[in-house]
Amino acid sequence: MKSLRFVVGEESAGSRLDDFLAARLSSLSRMRIAALLARGGCSVGGEAARAGRRLAAGEAVELSLSEDEGPNAMTPEPLPLEILYEDADIVVVVKPAGVLVHPTRGVKGGTLANALAYHLNRNAQTVVRPGLVHRLDRATSGLLVVAKTREATARLSGHFQRRLVEKRYLAVLEGAVGEDALVIEAPVGRVAESSPAWGVTDEGKPAETRLRVVGRRRSRTLVELEPVTGRTNQLRVHCAHAGHPVVGDIWYARDPFPRLCLHAARLAFRHPSTNEWVEFSSPAPAGLLAGLEFSGEKSHPGVDLSGS
Repeated sequence: MKSLRFVVGEESAGSRLDDFLAARLSSLSRMRIAALLARGGCSVGGEAARAGRRLAAGEAVELSLSEDEGPNAMTPEPLPLEILYEDADIVVVVKPAGVLVHPTRGVKGGTLANALAYHLNRNAQTVVRPGLVHRLDRATSGLLVVAKTREATARLSGHFQRRLVEKRYLAVLEGAVGEDALVIEAPVGRVAESSPAWGVTDEGKPAETRLRVVGRRRSRTLVELEPVTGRTNQLRVHCAHAGHPVVGDIWYARDPFPRLCLHAARLAFRHPSTNEWVEFSSPAPAGLLAGLEFSGEKSHPGVDLSGS
């Protein structure tokens, strides 16, 4: 049994306990953290605490990890990585479609976390744990920032929780979107006894997505999506709710396509060490636009539609 102790900083005040732990235990999946909390393996201020417990600055978070809760995301694998930027605190990568960010109960390797564990520890004198402060769906490609230190993980996690990060996605939607811009506001949550499990429901959490049309071709619309909130599967759920599911979405789309046409194309945030505002962009993958005749469209700032 391994014991760990964290003290809640001002930047994490008000955070949920499960989010706080996920930012600091990057080697554990959300599923494992949930199981740890469910069995009472974590205490705040000396009392057992549940996942939704809101934290206050100065509180002590203590937990015990058994051997079967040991890391699996830290298993290094020499897998390809597309790195856009790296320094002592962060690394910005482009995740391919079809790759999991983190191992799950059913998939133990071949993930982005395994690739990062190998890359970050090749020449490290001490073990570097990738700080996965945000996620992308397996089917979604695009930009991710990963922290390399505990301090950077905590600071970036706080920025994401307080919505101080700008994210833009490029998507191809089914049908012709009539408006040039629109705002989709609809609560997103789990839908009981439903497939897919996530959708618009009155019991869900408030969610907002901003949509801007970039180009139109036949029965397809190329759009930029900005998730104002960060609910699970929000963009896919909101586009389907608006009557224009993302092309290739196995849950909501009508017409088959080889991949989900959703790409995290722009990411901007304050550097966790320098506080400098930094911006990164990634062009639309060739597979996202293949056969959809959008490659000649005029782009908007920060998104390159030229493909690769």
